[in-house]
Amino acid sequence: MWDPGKYLDYADLRGRPFHDLVARIGHPSPRRVVDLGCGPGNLTRTLALRWPGAVVEASDNSPEMVAAAREAGIDAQLVDVRDWSPREDTDVVVTNAVLQWVPEHRALLRKWVAALPSGAWFAMQVPGNLNAPSHVLLRQLAASGEWAERLRGANLRDADAVDDPIDYANLFAELGCRVDAWETTYAQRLTGPDAVLEWITGTALRPVKAALGDAEWTRFRAQLAPMLDEVYPPRPDGTTWFPFRRVFAVAKTP
Repeated sequence: MWDPGKYLDYADLRGRPFHDLVARIGHPSPRRVVDLGCGPGNLTRTLALRWPGAVVEASDNSPEMVAAAREAGIDAQLVDVRDWSPREDTDVVVTNAVLQWVPEHRALLRKWVAALPSGAWFAMQVPGNLNAPSHVLLRQLAASGEWAERLRGANLRDADAVDDPIDYANLFAELGCRVDAWETTYAQRLTGPDAVLEWITGTALRPVKAALGDAEWTRFRAQLAPMLDEVYPPRPDGTTWFPFRRVFAVAKTP
């Protein structure tokens, strides 16, 4: 279950890669713009502002996120990306921090590109920090002691859940696309106590929370918090630097 409120706690920081991604899309007047994994819809609105003449199609697989997007005025639909196919007039597709949750996303990318019209743009961004200390410590704790059995089936992503920019560049190039792929590490300045724990609570820790009862969830967080503070020490002013690597690719179909 996604918590839109927790996700939006860091709306500005979470939105920056989206804006960097969309800035590289060169289509002047698309007919249909698709936001796959629209979340609470706060970023989808910017697509409508950039391309006011386009039909904006938004979807997410989380009922909570879809409800939040609809409350924000976005006509979002409940759709799993595995089941999505582009309509004939789809000229721009944006998928922001979604495909890391989908192990078969490389096959989906090939299928989607083949179905898009000539000259369409596909833009994707995924977190590239799955081997960062925050995620390594999370997986280590989940595999230890009392948690090993309770969290055995939780969808905790390994580093190979996403590829490097060159791998996505090769994938799109082999499909005949013109492609721009890159990575960026954002030095994010988080605020408040247990800052990194609170950050990953809205994303990476979601499968853990879903698998545990309230008391267990509280205990897991209490064990993880000092481990994260040791690796990401808070500054005297109460802020914490959190390096966050992101992987981007923008492709134009032949």
